[in-house]
Amino acid sequence: MGDTLSTPIYNKPYIGRFAPSPSGPLHFGSLVAALASYLDARVHQGKWLVRMEDIDPPREQPGAADLILNTLEAYGLQWDGSVLFQSNRSEAYDETLNKLLREKKLYPCTCTRKRLAGLNGVYPGYCRKRHDIPNQPHGLRLLCNDKIIQFRDRIQGEQSFDLSALGDFILKRKDGLYAYQLAVCVDDHFQGITHIVRGVDLLDSTPRQLYLQSQLDYPHPDHAHIPVITQSSGNKLSKQNHAPAIPLDNPRPILIRAFAALGLQPKSDLMMSSVEEILNWGIQNWSFTNIRGKQEILQDS
Repeated sequence: MGDTLSTPIYNKPYIGRFAPSPSGPLHFGSLVAALASYLDARVHQGKWLVRMEDIDPPREQPGAADLILNTLEAYGLQWDGSVLFQSNRSEAYDETLNKLLREKKLYPCTCTRKRLAGLNGVYPGYCRKRHDIPNQPHGLRLLCNDKIIQFRDRIQGEQSFDLSALGDFILKRKDGLYAYQLAVCVDDHFQGITHIVRGVDLLDSTPRQLYLQSQLDYPHPDHAHIPVITQSSGNKLSKQNHAPAIPLDNPRPILIRAFAALGLQPKSDLMMSSVEEILNWGIQNWSFTNIRGKQEILQDS
């Protein structure tokens, strides 16, 4: 039997979040993800937070964070409270890493890319017995076990992952940068996130995050992974695939297309409404029903 590590936090007020990385402007796929998390928070009378995942400077574009925030505002997606920038959170990440090191749940890894080539991202545990902190460059890996991680996703249904098949994963990289899995768990806990709505391309990150949360005695948020938006070529719409930025000057038709991508059926006369009225229609009609179980949606659908 596996461990069911995701227990929805229904006894707490709903707090959701949208957490883009400033590696480029918002494209249609990221708007759909933002809109889904926004609508789900609002329909539950919850808070919707925005967090900027700016912990990977080599991938970031100057001015992208401000552009993302301006785009959200242009599309009427107003967040609650102030924006949390992960670049200001290094002290919290270091405290968490030191705690895991003291508890021997973390170990240093000096493996080179050449040694790890051909392993399909699953670390075989070469450095597992190392406990001393070496003088040479090293990453920090979380010691995992053979548990089966199970959770229920509100869109994709029952999920089961073999933790041993995922391997001991990095929490701090050899170049000194903090890993996504660490930062997202620490900040979701810090911000009190109860519900996560994001793309299905991050579904296999969820068992890693659930396991790390269990090692830190954090509660487990509820998850819903929406289908990713794809191009006609079949490629995911993404910054890496040079997806175009969405325009700021005429948000209404793009919002209505995003509704359709999320399985809603907006009426044609909605185009004549204000952005606020369009979003209110979305809140009133929000449901995962028409996208439940889907993995991807064509951009022009």
